[in-house]
Amino acid sequence: MTGLAVYVHIPFCTVKCGYCDFNAYAGLDALKPAYGEALLREVDAWAPTLAGRTITSIAFGGGTPSEVPPAQIAAVVEALAARASLVPDAEVSLEVNPGTSSLDALRRLRAAGVNRLSIGAQSFNPTELRFLDRIHSPEATATCARLARRAGFDSLNLDLIYGLPGQGEADWERSLACALALAPDHLSAYSLSVEEGTALAARVARGRVAAPDPDAAVAMYDRARLLLTAAGFEHYEISNWARPRHRSRHNLVYWTDGEYLGLGAGAHGYLQGRRYENVAQPRKYIAALVTPAVDAALPATVASVVEPSPRIAMFDWLETRLRLVAGFDPVEFAARFGCSLTAVAGPPLAACAAAGLVDVGTNLVRLTPAGYMLHSEVCVRVLAHLPKVMESIPLPFVRPTDAQPLPAVSGNAPATALE
Repeated sequence: MTGLAVYVHIPFCTVKCGYCDFNAYAGLDALKPAYGEALLREVDAWAPTLAGRTITSIAFGGGTPSEVPPAQIAAVVEALAARASLVPDAEVSLEVNPGTSSLDALRRLRAAGVNRLSIGAQSFNPTELRFLDRIHSPEATATCARLARRAGFDSLNLDLIYGLPGQGEADWERSLACALALAPDHLSAYSLSVEEGTALAARVARGRVAAPDPDAAVAMYDRARLLLTAAGFEHYEISNWARPRHRSRHNLVYWTDGEYLGLGAGAHGYLQGRRYENVAQPRKYIAALVTPAVDAALPATVASVVEPSPRIAMFDWLETRLRLVAGFDPVEFAARFGCSLTAVAGPPLAACAAAGLVDVGTNLVRLTPAGYMLHSEVCVRVLAHLPKVMESIPLPFVRPTDAQPLPAVSGNAPATALE
């Protein structure tokens, strides 16, 4: 059986940033002890699924995972290792905000098994940080990186955001230069997006803030590609660059159709070809684990389970694989779905290739540099074509592995469908 990745969601933040649409909350510090206990109960509830599995990575995301005591992080790692086999070199990553973790706390996280730290720098410009509602300074990011090295972290990522309203290429280049000066092992760079329901979206709708300029974002992205490649980083995923042996192994599971267990409020998981989602509100998540049903087929935290149709499964596979700069061999698609990529998505891929967005060969399909920032457009074209294909071509659905499928939700919420 293939390895299993585990994602653990910590929903607490000191301040909820205006651009953030993640399941994160400020002002819920009183819930932290109960939330830590609930996570351990959820691990217990997944014990039958974890039995006999090999865990290759554990990722603590949020929210801000460093907002909870290191002892809570250690307890979750220990609970998972007690119920499954944790490979000796497992990647255990955790997100941290600058200025919120002391050297002692970082050392305790390292002792707990965390070996990869991701610092939410976002920018090295004080004005941009204020716009993003970040409460740290550029100096705090530099201090956090130095403390992380002193604490023993030899794999360090920095997150950056570009394409802010009013941000110039020179501003972006300065942030990149400041990031590189800290000698990280990995860099993630994301274009600012205006997500529905966020404070930023409301400001844009009222005309108080200009919408991001997509052309400016493309120019900044291209500049980042050039500078980071020149600095010795490998561009391996649309938004991610790594030094040798420092790719995010956990995220590669998402991008290659691997299985992952999601723990915590609002966490998502993917097991045996089915996707599930936990209840999102932290209080409801905790309450669901206080008196879990003994005969429940799934933990009481699971709100919905979806088995994607062949159409959606194919779209998901292509959408994630096309994020990888190296692309994929069409043989992989045929092995997964029992039909050729040409039969399913030949015309839209050919059209995108003619537009210079995709390279399509006998043994390789990948986005071109011109197609990186148009990844979503390419995928939408493929998705629009898939229903037509399925009217005439039988598409046997092949599960990723041969173990028993994830059971339907019992006693929580009805299974949902994407179509």
